[in-house]
Amino acid sequence: MAAPIARERIEYIVEGGHQLSGSIEPSGNKNAALPIIAAALLNEHPVTLTNVPRIRDVEALVELIGSVGAETEWTGPNELRIHAKEVRAADLDPDLCGRIRASILLAGPMLARCGKVDLPPPGGDVIGRRRLDTHFLALQQLGADISVDGAYSFRCTKLVGADVFMDEPSVTATENALSAAVAAEGTTTLRNCASEPHVQDLARFLIAMGAEIEGIGTNCMTIHGGRAFKSAEHRIGTDYIEVGSFIGLAAVTDSELRIKNAGVEHLRSTLMGFDKLGVRCVIEGDDLIVPRGQEKRVVPDFGGHVPKIEDQPWPAFPADTMSIAIVTATQCDGMVLMFEKMYESRMFFVDKLIAMGARIVLCDPHRAVISGPAKLHASRLESPDIRAGMAMLIAAMGADGTSVINNAQQIERGYERIDERLNALGARITRIPARG
Repeated sequence: MAAPIARERIEYIVEGGHQLSGSIEPSGNKNAALPIIAAALLNEHPVTLTNVPRIRDVEALVELIGSVGAETEWTGPNELRIHAKEVRAADLDPDLCGRIRASILLAGPMLARCGKVDLPPPGGDVIGRRRLDTHFLALQQLGADISVDGAYSFRCTKLVGADVFMDEPSVTATENALSAAVAAEGTTTLRNCASEPHVQDLARFLIAMGAEIEGIGTNCMTIHGGRAFKSAEHRIGTDYIEVGSFIGLAAVTDSELRIKNAGVEHLRSTLMGFDKLGVRCVIEGDDLIVPRGQEKRVVPDFGGHVPKIEDQPWPAFPADTMSIAIVTATQCDGMVLMFEKMYESRMFFVDKLIAMGARIVLCDPHRAVISGPAKLHASRLESPDIRAGMAMLIAAMGADGTSVINNAQQIERGYERIDERLNALGARITRIPARG
């Protein structure tokens, strides 16, 4: 059994103004590891996962699946063995569920194994309303009865394949439906489903266990359910959001970094977005090099108009990279409109960047105009969520003086040993328990 996760509050003391150099390898994709760990509950045979990021969200989910009977063991630094020989419909820790969004991913696998599950409301980043209706509607069509009264109660006699049109291409709802569909009797078609790299990774893990899935990487997948599961090994794919974070970090600190095993096949939209900011990368095999001394000049639209970077569902620019792109834009010459379409509260962290000297006009909850370059100075900051926290860390590393980032454990929910890994490149980050 994995050890319970730490609950301490953390501060980062960040001495800015240092150039970095060297190579860094991104961790496994957090957003793939979480649904894959949950889906391991489908299989009564053992599975081994490699390249699993040792981050707070993963540790919390491992603790949750252990509480319903799964045996879990870290057999290496990033290798996790899960054996869900017996799964019981036990009460789930509301505190753990309230700290991670991924707890909702237990709905599909628990319905398949136990026919019921009661889920306390999931937590996660406070970046706006994150509706669960798409999960409920998809699972209902597969045979679940759902009631909401404080907790979410899921029940089914059996799961049956269906033709499911998802009312939005929600990533976690697609993952829940996919996990339920592989255990359902008959064929399921998921239409208007998400197709992000982590959804593809989950599908490949399910196939490794014995599932039959067609249409991976598209918005229409067909699942032939009811296949017998078997023991499996699976390597979690590269975290392309972490790659985007390192591109922004190199640009803001004017550093040259080699990002090893970057998973370049999933970076087209990310590279296009940074290219608009005048930040260009060199691809060497599966490595990505961000050169030092770039012009970092915003590329105007044709006719000299202010360009726009906007997030959309895959394969467009990723929502989770928007915070990184915003802080990068503060150091680029020119003006750019950032349009956050997915969440209505994700941009509210920009007031912290403004306090550091950034020139940003927040037009409304979804749009901000950034004019750069702006000289940033040190400040006391607080991380509201994973991606904004990483953006603040990048800003602090590019600023003059020493900054303090409170609530830094939010960053560690998504970035493994980030202080150690960046210090190895020349950063000066001190991790301490929060005071007071």
